[in-house]
Amino acid sequence: MKILIAEDDPISRRVLEANLLEWGYEVMVASDGGEAWEIIQQPESPNLIISDWMMPRMDGLALCREIRNMEKSEYIYFIILTAKGEKKDIIEGLEAGADDFLTKPFNPEELKYRIRIGERIINLERRILELANTDPLTGLLNRRAFLERMEQEMSRAQREKKPLSLILADIDHFKSVNDTYGHQIGDLVLQRFVGQLTTSTRPYDFLGRYGGEEFVVCLPGGDGLQAASVSERIRRQVEDMEIMLPDDSRSIRITASFGTASNSIESGKNIDLLIKRADDALYLAKDKGRNCVCSSCA
Repeated sequence: MKILIAEDDPISRRVLEANLLEWGYEVMVASDGGEAWEIIQQPESPNLIISDWMMPRMDGLALCREIRNMEKSEYIYFIILTAKGEKKDIIEGLEAGADDFLTKPFNPEELKYRIRIGERIINLERRILELANTDPLTGLLNRRAFLERMEQEMSRAQREKKPLSLILADIDHFKSVNDTYGHQIGDLVLQRFVGQLTTSTRPYDFLGRYGGEEFVVCLPGGDGLQAASVSERIRRQVEDMEIMLPDDSRSIRITASFGTASNSIESGKNIDLLIKRADDALYLAKDKGRNCVCSSCA
């Protein structure tokens, strides 16, 4: 785990850094609150901060307040170190948003276990977020989490003036699979289908479960031709896939239909419109007899 030290005293800073490195943590250092604030706003910044209270430019409490007011996807655990040890000082620090409070001079072993408490809380929050954002059957992003990620990618595509494409995929006649073999086999089919989607996309593409048997793939930087090519490759692989049933006595085959749409630089940031175009293309693929790819021309 990465930890940020905000401490203006060079000796205290070096002691803290040496202890943290010895305990196996990755360490970043700042000589005052202002420098720490700049670091914490960067991508992949630390999730745990050990900060002195009295520092130039921005003191520890002001730094903590700024962090609590910022929009951050993950929680930042904040430990205040200070020579102030009166009850009113502790209350003031906690009111500013600090999670823990350690009086100088501190015992290194006590600090170690207080850090471990923070680490457990951070890991627990990450696990809760993962469960909240993930479809439990397939492991993909759920619909809400996918749309949140789409917001970020659409904004980035506009900033960098790059295309972005979307693929909607739907398993053909999936209801008949459930009706014939039962929902347990239906779940197996969904998982095998998702496996084909995952192996056929790039590491930086992202996928989500959009509905029951409907899935969505975002291709950042991908244009319409790439989306159609990826969809056709997946379509062929799904068509050729043989799904063995748990008793190994028989197998089933499935097909899928695909609709694609691309967001040009000129079209602006309109997620709803992009999804509708991909959905219209998917409907057209179904109307044409299924097991095919259709692309939006808009």
